[in-house]
Amino acid sequence: MNKLQLYRLLRKNTNLSYKRSPAFEQNKWAKAMIYFGGVMFAIYLIMYGAIIGSMADGEAGMMIAFAPVFLVIDYLLRFIFQSTPGMMVKPYILQPISRYTAIECFLLGEHVSGYNLLWLAMFIPYSIIIMIAGAGWMTFVELITAELLIILNSQIYLFFRTLINRKVLWFPVSLVFYALPFIPLFLKFKSSSFEWMLDTYKVVGVSWYFLPALILVIVGLFFVNRWFQFKFVYEEISKKKEQALKHVSEFKFLEHFGLVGEYMKIEMKSNMRNKTMRSRCIMSLALIVMFSALIAYTNIYDSELMLNFWCIYCFAIYGMTALIKIMGQEGNYIDLLMMHRENIIALLKAKFWFYSLVLIIPFVIMLPAVFAGKFSLLMLFAYMLLTAGFLHFIIFQLAVYNKQTIPLQLKMTAKGNFENGMQIVIEMTALIGPILITGLGYLLVGLTYTYIFMCVVGLAFILAHPLWIRNIYNRMMQRRYENLEGFHSTRE
Repeated sequence: MNKLQLYRLLRKNTNLSYKRSPAFEQNKWAKAMIYFGGVMFAIYLIMYGAIIGSMADGEAGMMIAFAPVFLVIDYLLRFIFQSTPGMMVKPYILQPISRYTAIECFLLGEHVSGYNLLWLAMFIPYSIIIMIAGAGWMTFVELITAELLIILNSQIYLFFRTLINRKVLWFPVSLVFYALPFIPLFLKFKSSSFEWMLDTYKVVGVSWYFLPALILVIVGLFFVNRWFQFKFVYEEISKKKEQALKHVSEFKFLEHFGLVGEYMKIEMKSNMRNKTMRSRCIMSLALIVMFSALIAYTNIYDSELMLNFWCIYCFAIYGMTALIKIMGQEGNYIDLLMMHRENIIALLKAKFWFYSLVLIIPFVIMLPAVFAGKFSLLMLFAYMLLTAGFLHFIIFQLAVYNKQTIPLQLKMTAKGNFENGMQIVIEMTALIGPILITGLGYLLVGLTYTYIFMCVVGLAFILAHPLWIRNIYNRMMQRRYENLEGFHSTRE
């Protein structure tokens, strides 16, 4: 069997593994949403491709000039669409084939993935416009170059994502890397630095050496990623012994809250020790700090719409990323929770109070924006209370339907977690609901009265949390056998 046949076989096995997954039916819902999002994204790409083409005035190179912008967008979107090769590599690590073959298959597959090809929706309309305007044969060179930049970006993303999976602090490092092409904007050594930057990158993009250099970089990074991915995947699969803890936090003050306090201890220690949960925590904190700094010290988001948008999501981001898979971590030991009556009620209350108290952190982080006159204290209290009450009420409904076990330590080789229809409805409601409340209030009664209304709604849901948590528990018990089967079948 030659390598091409082996690649085809591995690709076929990967597709079959998705179909044999117990979550395949749920995965269909996620796929439907992804396809819908892909169509909408393609429409936007076609529009921007036409806009950039009209700006080019029949000269090649304008798309390459805008490459730093769309590569940053592409990098951030890949956190949704692109995964690491661990899941595919794991079954073949002990097979009598070259240890790098499965990695190579994954990397080559990423080069021709549907997501990479989707960017042609922007490049092709642009190419047609400049070719009609007289760009000539350079049109095809630029089209190939632009698509190769996307392929290179997929390799760069894979490199950084592997490091981020180990230490989330690599995420701001990756952002600094993508900010390097924008240095001329900050230096301002030209009277019009943005136009100078575009002209410079436009000249470089159509030069004779750029395309060969780009191909060499892609090939070099391919071999770097091949070694890099195998090193960390093998390390994770081999369960390399971790360093012993030097200090064990006891959180004795929580003992006064009985069983709820004990579950709060577990939640706090899980966020501190478990890789999956700790990375979410650090990532969310980094995003809150970044957006708060942008709002407080720049004028990028000075409109009322953007200020309200980022205020709510600075409060909501941690709870939404951590609670979107609520009960997923507990799926590892769900049988023990089911052994004692109403244990899960205490667990849900502990989660509610923990994630509500965590909101104090973004409140403090966003105080500089208050001092800068961008936010008001009433606005911060309104969004904090609305998140603690109303938004948590919505997200906690996922506890009834989630039945995918999430590994606490595995990062690169963790199984994917798919959604069913009800989960998607709840998640979309959580994303859109707060913005709808603010928008309608702004149009009808003004922001001040809207913030007061949000405070009242948030406090009402906070005070009523024993009632709606009890309701969630009763519905969970009605589905307990179906959920238990799902948790068991998706454990590592």
